[in-house]
Amino acid sequence: MMKVTINFHKGSLLIFFSNLWYFCRMDLRKTFYSLPASWRYLARRLYFLPGDWLDLASGKRSPMEPPRGLVYTGNGDFVKEGADLLDHLVKIAGLQPQHRVLDIGSGIGRGAVPLTTYLDEQGSYEGFDVVELGVRWCQAQISRRFPRFQFQYIPLANDLYREDGADAANFRFPYEDGQFDAAFANSVFTHMLPEEVGNYLREIHRVLKPGGKCLATFFILNEASKGMMQDLKGFYFPYDHGHYRLFDEKVKSANVAFEEDYLRGTLIENSGLKLLEFYPGFWPGLEKASCKSFQDIILLGKI
Repeated sequence: MMKVTINFHKGSLLIFFSNLWYFCRMDLRKTFYSLPASWRYLARRLYFLPGDWLDLASGKRSPMEPPRGLVYTGNGDFVKEGADLLDHLVKIAGLQPQHRVLDIGSGIGRGAVPLTTYLDEQGSYEGFDVVELGVRWCQAQISRRFPRFQFQYIPLANDLYREDGADAANFRFPYEDGQFDAAFANSVFTHMLPEEVGNYLREIHRVLKPGGKCLATFFILNEASKGMMQDLKGFYFPYDHGHYRLFDEKVKSANVAFEEDYLRGTLIENSGLKLLEFYPGFWPGLEKASCKSFQDIILLGKI
């Protein structure tokens, strides 16, 4: 009998398992996105239910930290990611304790909670979100303790989070002109289509005070990120729509990436805002230690 010996080069073996992990992760995401929007909340709640029960029984979880099964925005460490976001708002956007802040897509309070210990008596916070569950939790756990923190539920259409709603491309923020010193949209524009993003950017310009800043995150496509994406080093967007790409054609808001030239030259330029700073994220395969965040961070200003 012939004995066959197969020799794997160490580097080839590493590439093989890296690619296998990548495709398994992508398949898991696609399976999750294949569920109806209402079922995704239930699936997450059931998945984390044992750990959430243990946290409740042990008293480990703070009342200002939601059960993991309720956190529908990302899978990271709720407390750490909130602290990192506050750090970015202070160091990049120049947030001050007395500022009036707008949280666009407030979720279940990831950005609001750390701000409760940063904003002073002159400062205030407004947030809105399309998911009623998150808004209700924030009202019960945050607004009750900090009346200067207010949250609104806005039922806008978004096929990742809900199955119906009004058109976000025509939505007017429920605030008067020039109210806010600072705004942020953390992992919001990564789940919106071009017409919706364009409208939101124009609305941000409207509600900011002159000199106000907005910190926002995106998946930005340029020569560097597309090169790494093709090598399967990070997140992948296979569905090309010209100025933007999708992660999933059936759930368009699952993850959306924008061509840098289009984002800069059309969406931002037409909003009246100015792009002041750009910090690439590690989503396409950059070294994590060299980046501030998973997603790309941009700082916009109303000049």
